[in-house]
Amino acid sequence: MPNPEKSQFLLVFRQAELPVTPSPEEMQKIFGKWMEWVAQMKAEGRYLGGNRLYFTGAVIRGSAVTDGPYTEAKETLSGYILITADSPDEALRIGKQCPGIAWGTSVEVRTIEPLPIT
Repeated sequence: MPNPEKSQFLLVFRQAELPVTPSPEEMQKIFGKWMEWVAQMKAEGRYLGGNRLYFTGAVIRGSAVTDGPYTEAKETLSGYILITADSPDEALRIGKQCPGIAWGTSVEVRTIEPLPIT
């Protein structure tokens, strides 16, 4: 069970285009490492949720809606995980354990600021 006294952090994953497409066997190995990492966070009570994201979607800017999310960047937003941690440094330590880093994934660690909802 997650500790409600800890801060929440969002780990945002961006995937660079791979120079070579991994084989199905390599993809299974990569996926397995991700699942091990998530299982470890669950066992520690840190994992609050997360999902992969489709590479297509839409962007709303003012009153305009365009296909997206396309940017001029070489990386695509590919997913996120919501975790708890005692500090931003601890959240960074957890983010550095992301198995995707070895395959070009970058991890953005953002502190969640809860909104006061009445």
